[in-house]
Amino acid sequence: MCTTVSEVMTTDPIAVAPDAGYKRIAALMAKRRISAVPVVDGSGRPIGVVSEADLLARLREPRPALFAGHHAKDESRKAKAFLAKDLMTASVVTIDAGASLGAAAVRLARKDIRRLFVVEDAKLVGVVSRRDLLSTFRRPDEEIRGEIERDILAGTLRVAPGHASVTVDDGVVTLLGRLDSRGAVERAGALSNEVPGVVGVRNRLDFVWDDDGLVYPGLSTPEPRVAP
Repeated sequence: MCTTVSEVMTTDPIAVAPDAGYKRIAALMAKRRISAVPVVDGSGRPIGVVSEADLLARLREPRPALFAGHHAKDESRKAKAFLAKDLMTASVVTIDAGASLGAAAVRLARKDIRRLFVVEDAKLVGVVSRRDLLSTFRRPDEEIRGEIERDILAGTLRVAPGHASVTVDDGVVTLLGRLDSRGAVERAGALSNEVPGVVGVRNRLDFVWDDDGLVYPGLSTPEPRVAP
């Protein structure tokens, strides 16, 4: 299963040292066609980010000192800066390489940003963007169906052949058949919902006996999405 940030991120990210100069950073962004570059210390730990907006502070007219709040002072500092350590915004939004794609999507949305810097043991190892997360939805329906049949029904739930069927249409999964218990039915729906590329799940599975109230591993996740 492709479920972690490390599997969709861009590896070997472009980064600069704190003493990198203004013109070098600007040239690097233009050449690589990127809008921001992380600043890393000697151990590879991200300590800041220099964006196009940070570089453009040099071209903006400073606000009158009378109205100079924290933001204005920060702008003034960047307008006079020559090195990455003075140009950068010190707040770096990172995510662990082993985090789920869902966790990355939530963090991107909450911070209202386009990319996250990926770390492993506190060191920069990659960059994951909104586009990277959306790449999972390009998976073919047949590939999704095969993963659910093989890894979830046959592998995890040990469902005998012929007891359940899976169809996938434009990322929407439909589960049909009859399993031994309500818990197995709910788990089949929840696990299918986590498969990369799945847009929604129609769980039409029936069960033989109702074991409601028993706790099953893997059911601590939120309720699965159900397509209309």
